[in-house]
Amino acid sequence: MNILITGGCGYTGSIFTQKILNLNHNITIVDTQWFGNYIRPNKNLKIFKTDIRDIESINLNNIDSIIHLANIANDPSVELNPLLSWEVNVLATQRLVNKAVKNGVKQFIFASSGSVYGVKKEEQVTEDLELVPISYYNKTKMLAERILLSYKDQIIIHCIRPATVCGYSPRMRLDLTVNMFVKQAFIDKKITVFGGNQVRPNININDLANVYMHFVKKPQLKSGFYNAGFENLSIIEIAKIVSKKIPSKIEVSNIKDVRSYRQNSDKLIATGFKKEFGINHAIDDMHKKFINNEIQDTEQCYTVNWMKKMKI
Repeated sequence: MNILITGGCGYTGSIFTQKILNLNHNITIVDTQWFGNYIRPNKNLKIFKTDIRDIESINLNNIDSIIHLANIANDPSVELNPLLSWEVNVLATQRLVNKAVKNGVKQFIFASSGSVYGVKKEEQVTEDLELVPISYYNKTKMLAERILLSYKDQIIIHCIRPATVCGYSPRMRLDLTVNMFVKQAFIDKKITVFGGNQVRPNININDLANVYMHFVKKPQLKSGFYNAGFENLSIIEIAKIVSKKIPSKIEVSNIKDVRSYRQNSDKLIATGFKKEFGINHAIDDMHKKFINNEIQDTEQCYTVNWMKKMKI
């Protein structure tokens, strides 16, 4: 297969790209490389330093499948530059899928977000529940989903709604809950928790990469939305798991974070997907890499800080 990955040099993209290359597909990556490029060279890989807003420069000839990972990620980053986020997360997605249809691309896999549901009281948050996004970032993902599904009669559309991702990547992020707690426990010997009772679904980065692999292997799966999250835990529970593995004290701040939601991924599991990793694996792996000095606590690990420095 000929596969195009947008954002293939990013946090999740770096892991997914290496996995998909093992299947001997021909891979093309389009990425701004704002955060660098950590992908190992491969005879089946081409990487273009390109902004996805420049749709004319993206060649879709003979492409079978698109995995659209490129986006302005997380609430603070989007709020830093709402116009840029609208252009990248929504408009560029519409232009890309429109061009994909015109070029005969068969499948479009989209990295949405589990946060599109907003705050939910239901214990089982399934794909059929109403979306009530509470941030601009969530709204861009919801709008992109709706645009994509309007093309479902012309191209297979798989919208994946990942939980909060955790785990090591060559393009490391330390601004995600589990990753941040591991860093705090190892370096500061103290974990700071804001609130604590709010619940977040989680997914190991390797499991998420495997989810995208799963849909590449099964393009016949029905177009639609698929949750991808397997461990619904409160923030304080996550902090306690990390603190037990990496001895550290926990400090709780009264600052409230209203973002609380769960995910049910039975629909994904019903397609034959099996989770292999989890939070514990992510924590242990990152801990080892901190010990071996393979993770550096640099500005590039914090999306907002790096975007400010790069004046993006």
